[in-house]
Amino acid sequence: MSITPSIFNSQNTSSNLSKEHRSNDVRFSSGWKSTLPSYTAVGGSERAASTGLSAVLLNREGRFPRRTLFEGLKKAGFDYILSIEGTQERYDVEELSGHFPFVRFILLHEKITPGESINLAAAELGGPYFFVLWNDYRLFNGINASKMTEYFGGRRLCTVPTVQNSQFEILHTIASPVYYKNTRGGTIKTFPEAPVRENQSTLYPHDWLGFYDKERFLRLGGFDREIIHPYWQLMDFGFRSYLWDEEIRSTQMIRLIHDSASQPEDSTTEGSYRLFYLKNLAPEWRSDHAYLPLRCFPGFLAKSGWDLPSAWIEFSRERRWVLDNRNRFRRDARTMTELWEHSREEQHSGAVT
Repeated sequence: MSITPSIFNSQNTSSNLSKEHRSNDVRFSSGWKSTLPSYTAVGGSERAASTGLSAVLLNREGRFPRRTLFEGLKKAGFDYILSIEGTQERYDVEELSGHFPFVRFILLHEKITPGESINLAAAELGGPYFFVLWNDYRLFNGINASKMTEYFGGRRLCTVPTVQNSQFEILHTIASPVYYKNTRGGTIKTFPEAPVRENQSTLYPHDWLGFYDKERFLRLGGFDREIIHPYWQLMDFGFRSYLWDEEIRSTQMIRLIHDSASQPEDSTTEGSYRLFYLKNLAPEWRSDHAYLPLRCFPGFLAKSGWDLPSAWIEFSRERRWVLDNRNRFRRDARTMTELWEHSREEQHSGAVT
């Protein structure tokens, strides 16, 4: 099996030895650390193109035609492909690494979330942009890495592709935050819909798909590894993006095909939701910064299901996080949601008229 050590952050392409990586810390600009998991990297000794855009392939369990996908990504002009293999045994990696020398296979030693996989990829890649997709998606004809970099490079944090099924139906990849009032005060959920225009705002990248600006991604802090629930990990990423004045928008210029049945999103409130709440919904805006008021603690304690000491430790930790990042905020969640709903109403009335 072959590998070049740190090929995406190095010009050295002469090594053909496998390399094992141990957990190490990458400090993101948001002030919190993301500990990268242990893994073995295989292959990736050659650059396929020079567009500044590499592909990050997340792998679901199952047998999917990876050769066809690798060939399609090479034809599209991606510099490298970083394939996150997971912990399951892969018997074709050695053969594939020889046939596709521009693919680097990351063999994880432990199971991690999709967001952590993308964090790892961002730390490994040396180019300014990366495009995330899964192995059960197919490329639509006409995808071109050079044109993607030209159109979307440097414009925003993430640009989300349009996805259709094999019947050419456009899937619901737009997520809009909606505030629902109830007897307990209210809750925030998302309203899914299909994209209807170019550059339509979406709260988070559907299924983690998208063209990412690496510098903006690292400055934002990437995905929160402590939030392990998929839905709340995406919600946290999306809210933090907009609260900190970044943008996530969709495009119809990049299209993918997804034949697998879409799974309904699980928005069950559990441990991950508590972290999401403290970091995104609870902070309030005060003149020119955000803060997490102490008066939020009694309500958090009542809903957390924890004992008093445990709840206070968690609340204090996240309150410190908000304090450290107070000047990164540009608004609070209530204001953000109200502005989003107002914008949707204007767009809908404009479409009707």
